[in-house]
Formats: sequence, structure tokens, C-alpha cells
Amino acid sequence: MLIGVPREVAAGETRVAVTPETAKKLAAQGHQLVVERDAGRLASVPDSAYEAVGAQIADAAHAYRADLVLKVRAPQAHELILLRAGSTMVGMLDPFDREGLQRLASAGVTGFALEAAPRTTRAQSMDVLSSQANIAGYKAVMLAANTYQRFFPMLMTAAGTVKAARVVILGVGVAGLQAIATAKRLGAVIEASDVRPSVKEQVESLGAKFIDVPYETAEEQAAAEGVGGYARPMPPSWLERQQREVAKRVAQADIVISTALIPGRPAPTLVTEAMVQAMKPGSVIVDIAAGRGPGGGGNCPLTVAGQTVQAHGVTLIGETNLPALVAADASALYARNVLDFLKLIITKDATLQVPMDDDIVAACLMTRDGQITRS
Repeated sequence: MLIGVPREVAAGETRVAVTPETAKKLAAQGHQLVVERDAGRLASVPDSAYEAVGAQIADAAHAYRADLVLKVRAPQAHELILLRAGSTMVGMLDPFDREGLQRLASAGVTGFALEAAPRTTRAQSMDVLSSQANIAGYKAVMLAANTYQRFFPMLMTAAGTVKAARVVILGVGVAGLQAIATAKRLGAVIEASDVRPSVKEQVESLGAKFIDVPYETAEEQAAAEGVGGYARPMPPSWLERQQREVAKRVAQADIVISTALIPGRPAPTLVTEAMVQAMKPGSVIVDIAAGRGPGGGGNCPLTVAGQTVQAHGVTLIGETNLPALVAADASALYARNVLDFLKLIITKDATLQVPMDDDIVAACLMTRDGQITRS
């Protein structure tokens, strides 16, 4: 089978869907790979590394005319016209972008969105959301440390003692847990908050203190448990109590890292303007939800997507694609996710199949036969 690997063209996107490691494995299975020139350059992968494992380097047109096209981000309009009707695309196609999926369907492409894979044990090796969120949590702490004008660890010197930075993590999914682990390695004192009581043990096992907000009703408890590994919107009564408790911690914090996202919904507001005003001058907020909150903000309404801004003496970092800032490792992990997914849709005789009795394949299938399959 002919497999194409185009260069990503979205602004700020540095990742690539196939690395020499995974290209070598695909070639060993009998596939022919066509990689667009400079597709891996921003991820520290030169064209020569692909050629060394048997891939062909060509232009975008050749990569997009393949039977199977592997991408990181959904194709833009000028990329769609290069796709061949009847071909298949695998990538992060955004299951909630109805217009984008319709354009892909109209192009006659069978599209698989890897973000839609279920949160099950069997699907862990192809969970792109987790692999990339893990990197985002790490990079968020590193950006905060670079921006913060004081040390993270406590230091005892001849000139006096420097207190450890106080870090508050809001949202303890994959990104939040990695942020805790990274901040702990740097010597910070960490507190974390999440709507799911089940993460308290994980938070404490990493050396952080969990900001506990008791549940007063059965409705609050049920919402807190979430569904399929994702948080659900909490009742207003609990959110009000949580916000008051979190506000106390945020006012004392030097660093706040917010990670709360709900698939298919705007990111919830966790850090209000009043909370920012109460923070110490020189404090830093890294908003991982930048660009996905109400009005284009994030978990904080003062966040500006894609920019670092100052508000009330606090620095707000609104990077919208943190994994792309760690392109080499982000690409390596993503490429392995893609490779494991391909095992489900490529037969032993190197042909494509769509086994709808497979729950992972069925969940990821977005477009087929000119139609959007996702309701």
C-alpha cells in the first residue's frame, strides 16, 4: 500500500505523523512510504533519516495522492484538493468540528479521528490525547519556571533562605498529573484541584496536596465520578464552593497551571479576573485550555490564545499547542499511537479494512462514502 506523510502546515505545528522508527516498521510490512520534503525538519528529523529506512521523499502532491494519508492535524482547504477520492486519512481530525468533517466527507475521504478512541485499556497504546497531554503538562511547568522571576526549589544560602515556589494545578487529568510530577522534581510546593474524588490518591502519591471540596448531594457525587475517564459539568452549588476554596489557594500561589477541558464543550472558567487581581505581583498562570474557553480565552477569561500577556501584575501564558514545543518527543509518541491504530485497519495482505465490530475503529471513524458517520 502507498502511504503518504505530508508536512503539517497549520500555524505553529511542528510535529510529524510518522518518524523513521515507525516508517521502518511500515516498510517492513511491505508498504511504500512517500514523505513530503521537510515533513520532519521541525521535529529534528531530516529527510535523510526517512530515506535511510526506505521512504521516498517527494512533494506534497505525491504524499496526498497516497492510498492512506497520515497526518497530525486536520487538512486545510488547500490540502483537501490534493486528496484522492476513495483514500483514507488518519490523524487528529477534531470529532467536534462538524464543518471540517463535512469537507472531508465531500472530498470522498474515509477519515479516522484518533481523539475519539475510547478510554479503555485496549486503546491505551493509541490514545493520542493522553500521549500529547502528558507532554503539555510537562512543558507548561517548564514555561512557568522560565517565566517566573524566582526559584522553584527552596534554597539555603549564605545570603539567606529562598522559599520554594507554591504551585496550584487545576484539573488533574493526564496533563495535570504530569505537571505535578514535573513541578515536584523542580522542588515546588504543590496543591491540586479536580472535580473527581478518585484522583485524590494519585495527587497525593505524587507529593502534592489535594484541595478537597466535600460533596453535599447525590447529584454532586454522581457528576464528580465522570464518564469514560472524562469529567462532567458539576452542579452550580458545588462549583461555587470549589471556586471559593480554590480562590484562597490561588491568592497564595506563585504559579497556577490550569488544564481543565471537557470534550465538545467550552473550557470551564476556573480562574476569574477577581482571582487574578488577588494574586501576588510576578505570579504566573499557564492556561493549557487557551483558545478553548468562552470568548476565545481558556480556564481564565484574561488568557489570550497564542500570546503571553500581563494582567494585574500577573503573567498569563496562552500557548495553544504545547506539545508542538517538544516536537521530537511529541512526534515520536504520536507516531507510535498511529502505528498501533493502523494494526486495526490494515490486513495481513496490506489492504485497508474498516471492521465496524471493533469498538475502537467504530469510535474513530468520522467520514465514509461521502457521509459523516458520527451523529
